[in-house]
Amino acid sequence: MLKLAVLVSGGGSNLQALMDEQDRGELGPARIVYVLSNRKAAYALERARVHGGIETDVLSKVMQPDPEKYDEALLQRLKAQRIDLIVLAGFLGIVGEKVLAQYSGRILNILPALIPSFCGNGYYGLHVHEKALEYGVKLSGATVHFVSEECDGGPILLQKAVDIL
Repeated sequence: MLKLAVLVSGGGSNLQALMDEQDRGELGPARIVYVLSNRKAAYALERARVHGGIETDVLSKVMQPDPEKYDEALLQRLKAQRIDLIVLAGFLGIVGEKVLAQYSGRILNILPALIPSFCGNGYYGLHVHEKALEYGVKLSGATVHFVSEECDGGPILLQKAVDIL
């Protein structure tokens, strides 16, 4: 079994989709065992609790404002859970160098945009959709990609386009 950690910041709709896929047996050997949020009030934490069998945790910049110490604290929590794979599902935090090095090639991000459009620094959450609408594009979508040192710059695994109506 691959132990999966999902990092979240908000409502957790992507987390819910992953938990639903897991319940249908569509995650293969992966199991979500740990959900960590950088926001104490993230509804995603409640979704994980209701689902059951998933450890939840909070590590915020308020709790640890120093980026290097935050990175180390995150790494220690992931190691304590013996995590094999990390999914950033609406996570509005930055994964630091230590976590990137330890989990190289094992961190995925779900981005609500079609890379290379509307991605990079400043493009997250609803900002992505606002910019797409503002620009007047006719297609948008989502991208799943590996996380690298470059913001939204890792290799793309999957993209799905949707029409903007």
